[in-house]
Amino acid sequence: MEETKQDTPLDWASLVDDLNRLLRLKTTVIGMKLYEDEAGMAGVKGLRRPKATHTTDQIVGMAARLGWTVGITGDDLVGSQCRAVIGLGPQDEAWKSGRDYVGVWHATEEDARARQEALSCVPAGKYRAMVVSPLASGRLDPPDICLVYATPGQMIILINGLQWKNYRRFDWSVVGETACADSWGRALATGEPSLSLPCFAERRYGGVPDEEMLMALPPRYLPIAIEGMKALAANGLRYPIAPYGIQNDVRAGMGVSYAQPPKRGPHGQG
Repeated sequence: MEETKQDTPLDWASLVDDLNRLLRLKTTVIGMKLYEDEAGMAGVKGLRRPKATHTTDQIVGMAARLGWTVGITGDDLVGSQCRAVIGLGPQDEAWKSGRDYVGVWHATEEDARARQEALSCVPAGKYRAMVVSPLASGRLDPPDICLVYATPGQMIILINGLQWKNYRRFDWSVVGETACADSWGRALATGEPSLSLPCFAERRYGGVPDEEMLMALPPRYLPIAIEGMKALAANGLRYPIAPYGIQNDVRAGMGVSYAQPPKRGPHGQG
């Protein structure tokens, strides 16, 4: 996993305040951090440890929906799928076979195995624990990744912010069920921003609302996205995106957005 590096410490509360102001998020922005041993996890301030068996989706939900700081080991998770995605359990032959999903999520063993092979997972063996916590609390300093739940409209503005400078095309995956591998699994494994459509399990067990998507990204990307969104907002390209009207003459709105030189400030589309 790529290490998070910053020239200067980040002000987590200020970053979250900017995100909430620019996107009007309704769900708590959280951080996630992996630990090589339980002692490292135990040092996190305000740590809660589960007293029951959970999915990783539920643990993430406790931070994002309830504002808790929660730490787990593989023993706290319900099965090998949850453990393997975050590197707290092996990706062995039994796991790779996907046999438990045949007749549930997939028609054949070949389909189930193909899905397992498609998942982005943290390599097993290095980490023994994981903690999630509201980012603004600063209890994970720094987290390995940040998780931002947002509606599609909010999410495209966040993505546009990431693309304001040093443009790149983002290519993301949709594995279907176990979509946490598209978000936190991929971000932890690659160190890159990773977007997902939360799956059945994330919504059923993690409490993710029907309208939300999930972006997982290393914290170094947050200032980049925020700088970009502030620049876009100054051009009137901001959230919420006010409908212009499907029957209106579009030239008035387009003329302001794409006038030369660019005009800063509110206009008909903003």
